[in-house]
Amino acid sequence: MLIWSVKILVSGGLLYLLLGRVDLDRLWHVARTASVPWLMLALALYGVNTLVSAWRWGLLLGAQQIDVPFSTLLNSFLVATFFGNFLPSNIGGDVMRIRDTARAAGSKTLATTVVLLDRGLGLLGLVFVAALGATLAARASEAIGPVGPGVLWTVLGAGLGVLFPALLLPHGVARILRPLQRLHQEWVTERIGRLTGALERFRANPRALVNCFAGAIGVQGLLVLFYAAVARALGIPISLAHLAILIPLSFIVQMAPVSVNGFGVREATFTFYFSRLHLPIESALALSFIGAALVMLFSVSGAVAYLTRKAQTADSAV
Repeated sequence: MLIWSVKILVSGGLLYLLLGRVDLDRLWHVARTASVPWLMLALALYGVNTLVSAWRWGLLLGAQQIDVPFSTLLNSFLVATFFGNFLPSNIGGDVMRIRDTARAAGSKTLATTVVLLDRGLGLLGLVFVAALGATLAARASEAIGPVGPGVLWTVLGAGLGVLFPALLLPHGVARILRPLQRLHQEWVTERIGRLTGALERFRANPRALVNCFAGAIGVQGLLVLFYAAVARALGIPISLAHLAILIPLSFIVQMAPVSVNGFGVREATFTFYFSRLHLPIESALALSFIGAALVMLFSVSGAVAYLTRKAQTADSAV
């Protein structure tokens, strides 16, 4: 209860401070004059993003010889998106994905390993897009963002330096985790064995990992284009290169468990970045609020998918 109280306080406090610094009439004017066709394009891009995300997840499951129809994965991903956006924690979506594939995988440990690797590759794709955006912005002699390309490429290299040894040397991971057997030897030993087996199967199918990483870059690129369409709808003159830095960085900041689904923290990140580019704070908040509203609107499709699933389960039980 204390944790949620702190998160609500952080989100509410940041939004209160930010809204207190802007001209609310100007903010409302920017929002209500948004171009509807561009907003529809943004929604379409988010839909394509979801399709690519489900396809990427399927690649990792296929590398584990887990056969799940794409329609099932898409349904699960839509439901996970809904839970992730409407529950007070982003973890809820991953729990749904694990639950939906645990039976086909024959193990919750294996299903969890796939989802965590999917998350890890997604994070690396996010850093890659940010580093590429920073590099393009620097070469175009545009205003410098808060994080330079050198730092981002270093972070990406460090991430790859952690991931690839784990995939290439799965038994080394098992040795690192072996001390955990003191907690509950039989249970931990079984889980380490399943994890090692999963890593060995990934090592035997590098093409799936490469394609999944390429898909992760594509997903992050689509998110940048999504926000670029929203920015165009609002008439905000921000370059694609700077959006390629801002959007990934905002997602990284939102991962910190200090707010309610990133509210307040996301807006503060947008505002800080826009101030570095000498763009109005009202534009930053409008882009953040409307982008989040469109994502939540799209997420309602996950509620429909969940209710449809429940109805089909009830019918089959009759």
